Amino acid sequence: MNLVPYVIVGAVLLINVLLWIFWMPRYVDRRISRFQNELVDRHYAEVETMYRKMRGWRHDYHNHIQVLKAHMELGDYGDALRYLDMLNDDLTTVDTVIKTGNVMVDAILNSKLTIIREKGIQVDATAVVPQDVPFSGIDLSALIGNLLDNALEACLQMGDGEEPFIQIYIDIVKKQLYIAVTNSMSGRARRSGLQYLTTKSGGHAGVHGFGLVRIDRIVSKYGGFLNRQDEEGVFATEVMLPLVEG
Repeated sequence: MNLVPYVIVGAVLLINVLLWIFWMPRYVDRRISRFQNELVDRHYAEVETMYRKMRGWRHDYHNHIQVLKAHMELGDYGDALRYLDMLNDDLTTVDTVIKTGNVMVDAILNSKLTIIREKGIQVDATAVVPQDVPFSGIDLSALIGNLLDNALEACLQMGDGEEPFIQIYIDIVKKQLYIAVTNSMSGRARRSGLQYLTTKSGGHAGVHGFGLVRIDRIVSKYGGFLNRQDEEGVFATEVMLPLVEG
């Protein structure tokens, strides 16, 4: 009996198994590391865009006041009111009303909220975060940024006639940082077993996209709790991170 073919097949299978065990985790780690770097760069660019808009608006503030004064002096109260309405609409694009108490979270939240509002998505945000937290600033930004990116992606994929929304709630609950993001979506989320499928623009889906993996790893890193739930038209994620090391 010629055993050579079986030996070759066995060797090939062994090599594949060893590659999967030793090479695949490193490959995934490299991809996630690159994804994190790209995420940080994108967040930085978003924050820069937001503050550039703020600086531009402040630069024009004097001119706006002069226009309003001219309308008032001429008795053009209707024009003055319309001008104020226009300024109010313009100001909402650089609104930084979210002041959590944590500078890093303020930056990422406000930059994401600016983008979400520009896309015409209804958003409701409430956030309280301690200035000093036992988490890396990069990790916390990546966590919140990924949650909001996923919510935004789901809203952008909704069809005409549907009303997209995103709700954000962050607070301190029983010595833990509680983060909840709820968003609208078309239909129900797709799953493969216990894992959610992420669908990106273009229709490509993959089990646990790198954004979800990053969220999972950050929560696990700090011994936190993660819960994802969905129903028709709605997806929700809850995260709890202990504020007291123990």
